[in-house]
Amino acid sequence: MSARIVVLPGDGVGPEVTTAAVEVLRAAGDRFGIELRIEEALIGGAAYDVAGSPLPDETLAACREADAVLLGAVGGPNWANVPVDKRPEAGLLAIRKALGLFANLRPVRTLPFLADASPLKPEKLANVDIMVVRELTGGIYFGKRQRTEKAAFDTCEYTVEEIERVLRAAAKLARARRGKVTSVDKANVLDTSRLWRDTATRIFADEFPDVTLEHLLVDAAAMHLLSRPADFDVIVTENMFGDILTDEASMLAGSMGLLPSASLGESGVGLYEPIHGSAPDIAGQDVANPCGAILSAAMLLRHSLGAEDAAAAVERAVIECLEAGLRTRDIAAGKDAVGTRAFGAAVADRLRA
Repeated sequence: MSARIVVLPGDGVGPEVTTAAVEVLRAAGDRFGIELRIEEALIGGAAYDVAGSPLPDETLAACREADAVLLGAVGGPNWANVPVDKRPEAGLLAIRKALGLFANLRPVRTLPFLADASPLKPEKLANVDIMVVRELTGGIYFGKRQRTEKAAFDTCEYTVEEIERVLRAAAKLARARRGKVTSVDKANVLDTSRLWRDTATRIFADEFPDVTLEHLLVDAAAMHLLSRPADFDVIVTENMFGDILTDEASMLAGSMGLLPSASLGESGVGLYEPIHGSAPDIAGQDVANPCGAILSAAMLLRHSLGAEDAAAAVERAVIECLEAGLRTRDIAAGKDAVGTRAFGAAVADRLRA
């Protein structure tokens, strides 16, 4: 098997964590006979500085021709005063839209030996294994907006088709897991959420009667993620709610730096990235946690290349390193910490062993 991978390091700690993830990808490719052709392209603030655009045409063209895309992070204070449509985050939103990546998969799993890294009590963390499916190309992030000196508005819009396709993606994932989907909305207030809830009820009754569906308001979901997280299997929700809830859920695992994601469409290239931001305050210091990026690379192997054995091996290697006591600063909890490069190298070494 051979595959073309485009890496978009981006801004802040993005180049550091993607470098670690690429080292692991190459080690997995060597072990499992996958010929990886890896190239880099610009996105975000780094792209704006060079090309005047957060998503240059050549970057998008390269991504469209790739088998998968691995992204680091975008954004930072250096670009706070550039026009809104030129900010680094605009490049990220644009690439998701251009590639038709409507389903963002964010797994959240707790590990007993990392319980001390979470602010929650250990008994709350037992057996937590959640897959959050976030709708990625609709909602308030893509709606009409305007700002004047005295007022501003952002519009949240969804079509039935947009809701149906992400619900189907969540239901199919649940069938391969524990068979339960929690649909999160704000149907007591928002018309978009009432449309979302009605569509979910119909789709699951008509197409997925074997999957248990529950509806939960987003404020209640935020509370229950901390009070009873092990009760969740698959959570599906709209764009902004999913963005917020998964950042909250990262505290179950112990750090935002631990969590990966996969952005997928009906077909074609997938985009993989850790859920954390660019963390400019620690950029260049070799202290960022590369686990989210490395585990995103594992999701790339699984979902875009169909290399399940390689994906599982990467995930095992990460767990083994963490269980052996290797910790980056964010999860060290008073113990000695290793750097970004050292952690990535340790994972790669286990794959080569």
